[in-house]
Amino acid sequence: MSLFDHTLADLHELLHKKEISVSDLVSQSFQRIEEVDSKVEAFVTLNEEKAKEKAKELEAHIKQGQGNVLFGIPVGIKDNIVTKGLRTTCASKILENFDPIYNATVMDKLEGQGAVTVGKLNMDEFAMGSSTENSSVKKTRNPWNLEAVPGGSSGGSAAAVAAGEVPYALGSDTGGSIRQPASFCGVVGMKPTYGRVSRFGLVAFASSLDQIGPITRTVADNAYVLEAIAGLDPMDATSAKVEVPRFSSALTGDIKGLKIAVPKEYLGEGVSEEVRQSVLDALKVLEGLGAAWEEVSLPHSKYGIATYYLLSSSEASANLARFDGVRYGYRSPNADNLMELYKKTRAEGFGDEVKRRIMLGTFALSSGYYDAYYKKAQKVRTLIKKDFEDVFERYDVIIGPTTPTPAFKLGEKVDDPLTMYANDILTIPVNLAGVPGISVPCGFSNGLPLGLQIIGKHFDEATVYKVAHAFEQATTYHKEKPAL
Repeated sequence: MSLFDHTLADLHELLHKKEISVSDLVSQSFQRIEEVDSKVEAFVTLNEEKAKEKAKELEAHIKQGQGNVLFGIPVGIKDNIVTKGLRTTCASKILENFDPIYNATVMDKLEGQGAVTVGKLNMDEFAMGSSTENSSVKKTRNPWNLEAVPGGSSGGSAAAVAAGEVPYALGSDTGGSIRQPASFCGVVGMKPTYGRVSRFGLVAFASSLDQIGPITRTVADNAYVLEAIAGLDPMDATSAKVEVPRFSSALTGDIKGLKIAVPKEYLGEGVSEEVRQSVLDALKVLEGLGAAWEEVSLPHSKYGIATYYLLSSSEASANLARFDGVRYGYRSPNADNLMELYKKTRAEGFGDEVKRRIMLGTFALSSGYYDAYYKKAQKVRTLIKKDFEDVFERYDVIIGPTTPTPAFKLGEKVDDPLTMYANDILTIPVNLAGVPGISVPCGFSNGLPLGLQIIGKHFDEATVYKVAHAFEQATTYHKEKPAL
């Protein structure tokens, strides 16, 4: 039996019928990692000994996990989510020896459900990138084509799920970092509404944009995981006091009368023909299920990239000031005084992309430039959010492609930051507006997966899941697997 062939609900049932044990599942996850991870390179740290101990412990309490779909199921965690006693590096040299003494809130929630952490997953350093090529540890590869990137920054999370190493993983999304790799790797990735999931213990990149979310093989699996990790957290002042519904009960398949908006900007210049066609085909499927769609405009979305890189870099320059070689992480051995310690630690510890963004952010926040750049970007962000609100007055969801092209080749864009940044053109506005968005598989181009992005109203993940699930059940893309 392969983890690959079963949903979380299937695995849950098999566990409770005693047809498999938690130890079987955990062993099988490590066996699969041993078989394929030398090709995919998704994991940066494995937790084998502790995971196998935890599996044995859980087997004694199997009855207590009766109503809990995640009980005993292996999970992979993006390496910017703090895990007590398990190294957390953000794929950066500056945190190469950081062993946290506490858990992120999402980790406490998963462990409370009986999930088993098998290891930490590769990413772009401090979540800055769209290809996982900015990792200081290794370059993760796309399981569908080992010469292609898996996307980023949650590339390790998406690749591990696509390669069948774990049934689900957690990622973080600041400008598309869950949805874009989910699209490239042919899996399901959800960025929840900002405030839906606690950010406590997520190493901050841009605090007003970051959000943790699940990456899974199916929409139902995704809904189960979000139910487990969502909710108010007193440790995070930005987590929202909003009831968490049972997202899984929204998966009825019934979308009759649903009104879909399709922004003309999302199918325009820069979007490849095969991506455009896959979205139009998906809309036909949804029409066949009783939904109706119309073209709309999100006029300010064209300013999304400029707005995002000014705001996120500004927040990053403030957030990353804490990595100074004094309290934790890497410390330069070549410094003779305090000022040198700061400079050399940061020069030696951070990679090029992180330095680029810190410098841009520091410039945008500096005296004389703050009004011209940062303040103006905040005003444009408000306009982008207003565009979404206007459309949602008349429509239930917004649909478009997740990415303008399929996955590109390793090394193809890594030396051209602006081209790389343009890759997130369709996902960034969702983070700026704080609304939820999901990517589900909707086709292939030359053997590489394509993703459909479904965007919802604030805290209306249930409708997003309902549409995603109806589309998934009417197609077979989610059943395809890479031949590793």
